[in-house]
Amino acid sequence: MKTQSNRRILRFLIGSLLLLGVWQSSFSQETKGFVADKIIGKIDNYIILRSELEGAYQNYLANGGPASEEAKCGLFNQLVVQKLLVAKAEIDSVLVTDLEVDNNAQQRMAMILQNSGNSPEQLERVYGKTMEQIQLELHDQIREQMLGNQMQHRITKDLSITPAEVKRFFSKIPLDSLPFYSADVEVGEIVKVAKVSESQEKETRRKLSELRDRLLAGEDWHELARKYSEDPSAQQNGGEMNYVGRGAMVPEYEATAFRIKKGEISQPFKSAFGFHIMQLLDRRGNEYNSRHILISATPSKDDIDRAEKFLDSLRRKIVKDSIKFEKAAKDFSDDQKTKGHGGFFTDQEGSLKVSIKELDPVVYFTIDSMKEGTISRPIVYRTDDLKNAVRILYFKKRLSPHQASLKEDWSRIQSAALAQKKDKMLEKWFTKARQDVFIKLDPAYKTCKILE
Repeated sequence: MKTQSNRRILRFLIGSLLLLGVWQSSFSQETKGFVADKIIGKIDNYIILRSELEGAYQNYLANGGPASEEAKCGLFNQLVVQKLLVAKAEIDSVLVTDLEVDNNAQQRMAMILQNSGNSPEQLERVYGKTMEQIQLELHDQIREQMLGNQMQHRITKDLSITPAEVKRFFSKIPLDSLPFYSADVEVGEIVKVAKVSESQEKETRRKLSELRDRLLAGEDWHELARKYSEDPSAQQNGGEMNYVGRGAMVPEYEATAFRIKKGEISQPFKSAFGFHIMQLLDRRGNEYNSRHILISATPSKDDIDRAEKFLDSLRRKIVKDSIKFEKAAKDFSDDQKTKGHGGFFTDQEGSLKVSIKELDPVVYFTIDSMKEGTISRPIVYRTDDLKNAVRILYFKKRLSPHQASLKEDWSRIQSAALAQKKDKMLEKWFTKARQDVFIKLDPAYKTCKILE
């Protein structure tokens, strides 16, 4: 029973980390409480499994949602819309690169291991699959998620909302239905990613040059890729990237593929993901088949120390009021998510007031020992994309629990109103777009009236 319980917890954790909203993991559900799996929806080349819907529903219940068939139908509808977004993304030539997907999958895998507290070996035993198999499933699902997100952004990117619309939206919420916000905080950060020194880059190029020499001497590409490449997919494919068209890979990779000759192994070259060596296997028109080995240059202790000294100096200027925190964040922070908001963290609605429940635990425990209005000393940490970095935290203020109001929660209400407007636009898009693709749903869910 303990093993079965652990599996259920881990699968729920993996599903939760994979999704936005109710977008669920399609890992097979074999634990107690889940029915036998089957296809319950087909949208062009994409399918919806019963386990996906059941996983979404269990996630909904675990987050306090009341049990109802209406809720399950709503989740099924969202899964259909998600698959339709992906199908239309392919029709409309919306692309994500394999390297972008691999990088995202690597981050998700690191989060899964961190949050579960398991080693890769323990995760394999509990889940009953190898890390390679788990990563491969993550890769496929993340690709769909990224395509769907890009398609949704394309549909709604030009949508805006006026102050009058926000006020009308708020006025229609019954008083007894107004949300109650628990204790909130306003916290900002300025991040400096440790810049890799020239000597570290030279060392990485040297390692790749040595691997290139070994390959030219006849060593097996797949073996060296599995042993040395930092591309997560290398464990499954030995560095083989298969045929892709223009725009599928990052510019530096694509440029190299169209520059070298068939069979040639490139010299080391740099991209946003690190340094590569690549062999062109074939090229036909605007498509090419290649394989590569990726190694990321890592910053040295001196590189990290330089980032610390920079932020320590910047902190002193902010404390002396020589520069405002918001301007310093905008001008110097390397974190793209927060610098656009003056360095401040935001909640899901874009508000600068973040619930302590939503705050990163590491950030929360740091500010818990700080006074309001103070700035921390430089802190060394790892970013979400696993880069070595340093940051300073600004604990601006703590806000008491309160019921939502336009004055106190304008940005949250504005985001909610805009989200509702986007939902209506997506509903109109869905009605039109479903005429362009093949959709077949299990008759057992006819009462959900998704296609009516």
